[in-house]
Amino acid sequence: MIELRTPAEIEQMRPAGRFVASVLEATAAAAKVGVNLLELDALAHEMIRSAGAESCYIDYHPSFGASPFGKVICTSVNDAVLHGLPFDYTLKDGDLLSLDFAASVDGWVSDSAISLVVGTPREADLRLIRTTERALEAGIAAARPGNRIGDISRAIADVAREQGYSINTDFGGHGVGRTMHGDPHVPNNGRPGRGLPLRPGLVIAIEPWFLETTDRIFTDPDGWTLRSADGSRGSHSEHTVAITDGDPIVLTARS
Repeated sequence: MIELRTPAEIEQMRPAGRFVASVLEATAAAAKVGVNLLELDALAHEMIRSAGAESCYIDYHPSFGASPFGKVICTSVNDAVLHGLPFDYTLKDGDLLSLDFAASVDGWVSDSAISLVVGTPREADLRLIRTTERALEAGIAAARPGNRIGDISRAIADVAREQGYSINTDFGGHGVGRTMHGDPHVPNNGRPGRGLPLRPGLVIAIEPWFLETTDRIFTDPDGWTLRSADGSRGSHSEHTVAITDGDPIVLTARS
């Protein structure tokens, strides 16, 4: 079911967006060589407790997950790109880390993701990260009344193809509101002028993710982490966006 939010409800969603942005900023800043993924999860967990927020992940158990997630942030490293389950791994120089976080504040959810290089970067990793960020910007720019979901999808895909990356459509963006995942699905590839018309009040997570040399993925033995089929690295960028009569509002904008 697709729900449209009133301007007042979108205002009520802003605290959740600000909180999610603050957790990603804090965990990204803490992601240094020698830091363990479980320390990043513990930091996010403490911020949730301190803010009186609720985790969207810890009890999350969709059909594609082997069990309840059990942690509060996704930490995907190198060839992992989505749903990275935090485990006892110490970050190394040059690791490509994607952080994905969603939380509920006063009953409203926001969802966002960021990718970064820990320590010394490879140019190929920086190019991959820049491409997902540019694709996210292009998708947000297309999130306007009069357009359709396919216009967002095509804007994302055009940026990826321009840089030579292929696109997986198994996982993509989604509706956000009282729960983390809702309708509509927002794939990262599509045809312009097709799909659901975009109307003011629609709140969606737009989330391009690309792999360096493949579009095929498999699920790690942990039952959650999605990895590239060929071992190449991945990057993931995401914001929660509200469509309005004018410019889209990026609820999870970071400072």
